Amino acid sequence: MPFVRRDAEGKINAVFHGPEEGANEEVPAGSEELLEFLKVDVMNIINNDEWIQADLSLARVTEDLIDILIENGTFSFTDLPEGAQMKLIKRQGLRSEMSYVESLFGSDEENYLGDDEGLL
Repeated sequence: MPFVRRDAEGKINAVFHGPEEGANEEVPAGSEELLEFLKVDVMNIINNDEWIQADLSLARVTEDLIDILIENGTFSFTDLPEGAQMKLIKRQGLRSEMSYVESLFGSDEENYLGDDEGLL
């Protein structure tokens, strides 16, 4: 984790790989405060990195493929290593939460008020 030095107002004013004079506080590498100091826009990086986008898309395809293979009886969920089972369970939980939120508020397409509908 990086070490930071703070100014009189408590804001980060320097970042170091190791402890330095006046910089003995460790902060998590992904902390919002550190990213703000470094002027890093994580979402911009994620959205504009083709490799990250390809990996995210492939993760969804892989998850769907596993579901199909289990439904077809090709293999059983319990055939997967325990770590893989836990990751799939967590991801399914996240997907069901998102599905619930969309059912409450609708999807972007349902909430769009574009010119093609004559509303703007």
